[in-house]
Amino acid sequence: MRTKQFFYVVLFLCLSALLNVKAQEKSKKNIIEHAFNKTSRIRIEMVSSNILRISIIPKGGTFQNSGLNRYGFINSPDIRDFKPEVAKTDQVFSAKTADMRVKINYSTGNIYVTNADGSKVLLDQRTATFEKGITEATFKADKNEDWIGFGDQSRTHLYHRGYMADCDIRYKTSTYIPVPYFMSTNGAGVLVNTTFRTIFDMCKTKSDTYNWKNQSGTVDYYVIAGKDFKQLLSTYTGLTGRANLPPQWAFGLWFICRDQADDMEAVTAAYNFRQEQIPCDIIGLEPGWMERRYDYSIKKKWSSKRFPHPFWFVETRPPSFVPALKKMGFKLELWLCNNYDLSYEAERQAARRAGIKVNEDSLKNAAKANATPPLFQDDHLGGSVYADTVTRIDTPWFQHLEKFVDQGVDFFKQDAAVQMEFHPDRLWGNGMKDKEMHNLYPILYSQQMYDGFKAKTNRRPTALTPAGWTGFQAFGATWTGDTGGELATLGGILNTSIVGGSWSTVDMEVSTKEGIHYGYLLPFSEICSWAYFKMPWVQGNELKSIHKDYAELRSRLFPYLYSSARMTTKTGLPLLEPLTIAFPEDKNCRENLHQYLLGPGLMVGIYKKEMYFPAGRWKDYWSGEIVEGSQQKDVTWPDNKGGALYVSSGAIIPMAQVMQYRGEKPMDEITLYVFPDQKETAFDLYEDDGISFDYENGKYSTNRITAKKTATASIIEIGKTTGGFENSVKNRTWNIILNLAAKPLAVSMDGAAVKEDQYTYNETRKELTIRKLSNTGIISVQEK
Repeated sequence: MRTKQFFYVVLFLCLSALLNVKAQEKSKKNIIEHAFNKTSRIRIEMVSSNILRISIIPKGGTFQNSGLNRYGFINSPDIRDFKPEVAKTDQVFSAKTADMRVKINYSTGNIYVTNADGSKVLLDQRTATFEKGITEATFKADKNEDWIGFGDQSRTHLYHRGYMADCDIRYKTSTYIPVPYFMSTNGAGVLVNTTFRTIFDMCKTKSDTYNWKNQSGTVDYYVIAGKDFKQLLSTYTGLTGRANLPPQWAFGLWFICRDQADDMEAVTAAYNFRQEQIPCDIIGLEPGWMERRYDYSIKKKWSSKRFPHPFWFVETRPPSFVPALKKMGFKLELWLCNNYDLSYEAERQAARRAGIKVNEDSLKNAAKANATPPLFQDDHLGGSVYADTVTRIDTPWFQHLEKFVDQGVDFFKQDAAVQMEFHPDRLWGNGMKDKEMHNLYPILYSQQMYDGFKAKTNRRPTALTPAGWTGFQAFGATWTGDTGGELATLGGILNTSIVGGSWSTVDMEVSTKEGIHYGYLLPFSEICSWAYFKMPWVQGNELKSIHKDYAELRSRLFPYLYSSARMTTKTGLPLLEPLTIAFPEDKNCRENLHQYLLGPGLMVGIYKKEMYFPAGRWKDYWSGEIVEGSQQKDVTWPDNKGGALYVSSGAIIPMAQVMQYRGEKPMDEITLYVFPDQKETAFDLYEDDGISFDYENGKYSTNRITAKKTATASIIEIGKTTGGFENSVKNRTWNIILNLAAKPLAVSMDGAAVKEDQYTYNETRKELTIRKLSNTGIISVQEK
């Protein structure tokens, strides 16, 4: 062991002990410890009314928090007013809350959890064993029970009964974002509190039993009670962190240049987007931007050949192409690789969160390393590399990126290299071996990227990564890695959404209509050139035109996407929603891997012409045709489109005028696309400055929009603007496109007739368009 590391291992082990004590003190009134099943000890923590934590260790062991607790990926709810009903004997612990009942038999080792009235079994643990370095927990499964979850470790199915789920981040097997969390159809969510590789057997080996195994040395898990998947997911993201609101420009199109690109190619690409009038917000650069390609060090520089600094430029001044991009309204992204030991800064941050002072002098004066770092096999690029030759213990990773931020870089893409690789011989600075640190590293990376950018700029960060574990959703966006943008990638996105991921995307397939359709109708939209020419204008005239149409559609959908994203940050429910989350009782939605909801009102179908329509009514956005729900149907789409897009009954879709980039002009005209239902529905149009964190302090505005259909009329109410922020739109024009079976008898607003020259009726699409309303108010459309 290196001398320098030894000092830090001792220091951080002491710090960890203090952090564990601090965490226990916060909630010890609801913690009970007891001998368990003769050979173990159990700790029972009633975290909240619907969250229970169970920890079991071998007799003689010590209860420890995982790295997830230690580094802030699992939160501690405020439980000051929470008082469960608890009964205890020498043999049995029982507790009751408004959401669950718990009964634990210390002698038999049985842990039994039900819903509040006892009518539904949520969890039935039978054994917890510790043998030959393997920890195993075994549970009885209900015969009709099934489970969703586990993140992007499978792309072939959503439900897991009869399958194994191997949660361990791996590059070659496309196990990019495995998460040891699953939700039962019986109303339970289970989060295994570990960063060790964990293998789940969900009734594959035994039809009535599921279990998990790992090498953590402890059985440590949270049980969540909820009425449905949405409540379980909302509680889970409340526990592990909800997605933060990205800047507005992140919802525009991202174009990432070729690895071989230079400053001229980047500027030319940006210029062509504007000339072709294809809306785009971001220009990105791959590893070729660096002087030394795949530079893992904290001394990286711009390539002097591809992105030169004129000799008269001071070093801190940005390369001349950066201001050119900014003048055209683009944001700039840079590709990164990372092999830095992030655990040192993670420990400092953990100490600060706990109110523990870190002795920085001790860090700086630690003994110098006296051993050569070990080599490890790099499966991402091939060959062997040193495990760590770059880390400076007293320097946070993000610090060396600040100079690029000062030069105009707006965010960074965190490539798989080498955060997803195994380092079996590496001892990390916090004392962890790689089997514990491997799955923790990618979320520390995203956390420190987010926190570092926020501290530096006080602007909302955007980070893009292919890798994640528990809590990843709070710190950035994800893409499906080096796997393209074809149909199979949607399985990964859907499974990522099921564990809380919201800002997801793929490397768009730019040369097919189907790939274009899919790539533009995701939470984020990205074209990654890598080594190829993927500019829309070199795909041929037909595809160029289709790119433009979809990019304009995405631009118009911005207020809908952004408002829906804001709701995501409040509820924890994903912006891209699997049908089985939205319609949990409909078994036809269970294994649907080619459809999803984008926000609450749009259903997207990709690559296949066989569509399932859940309950309700669905309007084809392309043709205007209405389809009744609860049926399977073959669909078509126009030749200049690449997939299906449907509007759900009750939907209110606010749309804006096309902008080439966010902020190009005020959003002073909104068109409401409304498909009213007999049940009143509502949508909150949300706006803020799009960049800062002022919205967290109430500086934002909303308009509540409602719609309903009666026997004789359709009624839309545009609520008055509430709240405000700097440079908010003061005067706005409203348009309405309303689904209507026949030409209206009359149209009025707040009781006054709307002039006939302000509205037109499209008989083919069965739509009424009302134009140029200058005020908010109640619009009534008389049908008969």
